[in-house]
Amino acid sequence: MKITKTVEEVKRFVKPWKKEGLSIGLVPTMGFLHEGHASLIKRAREENDIVIVSDFVNPIQFGVGEDLESYPRDFEADCQLCRDLGVDLIFNPSPEEMYLDGFHTHVGVDVLSKGLCGKTRPIHFNGVCTVVSKLFNIAEADRAYFGQKDAQQLCIVKRMVRDLNFNIEIVGCPIIRENDGLAKSSRNTYLSFDERKAALIINKALTTGKSLLLSGVHDADKIKEEVTKIIETEPLAKIDYVEIVETNELQPVKQITGEILCAVAVYIGKTRLIDNFFA
Repeated sequence: MKITKTVEEVKRFVKPWKKEGLSIGLVPTMGFLHEGHASLIKRAREENDIVIVSDFVNPIQFGVGEDLESYPRDFEADCQLCRDLGVDLIFNPSPEEMYLDGFHTHVGVDVLSKGLCGKTRPIHFNGVCTVVSKLFNIAEADRAYFGQKDAQQLCIVKRMVRDLNFNIEIVGCPIIRENDGLAKSSRNTYLSFDERKAALIINKALTTGKSLLLSGVHDADKIKEEVTKIIETEPLAKIDYVEIVETNELQPVKQITGEILCAVAVYIGKTRLIDNFFA
């Protein structure tokens, strides 16, 4: 497995791979890899000749007061997981390598980035789209793999690729959960013992909401009310949002008639967790 720190190094490996006609799968990550990331890597390994994993905590997607400095990092463990899964190359650049002096270019997707997490994290998705655009160009990947836990991000990246004619396939992969239902997240490490137990209320509420929909309830407000009510039974939980949106423009719906995304963001103590279901 090759470990690279610069764009030039990545290009040096990618050029002959592309010349040989090998397919490249890219898994963009911010490191501190867990089973959720592993599922993306395994899928990429199954579907491509070459697998590249980017391991980069992207500073421009963090707002003021967010957890950029404290975001968990363990590059040695990341490398071991990638070796075990047959990754061909890890790209682990510095912020200075990704954003040269005088960097002034940003990529954003309007409309889809305004609601849900975009309401309280207004610069986040511009940062995501910018770094992902750079990674697509650097890796020259045929496919890129994203988890459905970050559902808004997945929808936005798909729209960016469509709108800007990127020559890459975006593959969304299912949420990976702990045995008790908590969605895998690097930020779960922030949770205390009691907060970890409290966080289970999120999946419980979403499971109930999905059951209501499948039983024939199509009034979005009724489902949101039930999801909200369940989360509010947990004293350590503070809701950021509970929303039901259609999956094209991510706009709120009143009556569910097509495919929807039910997404929540909840603070457990000081830790903000997201989860969702598509239906």
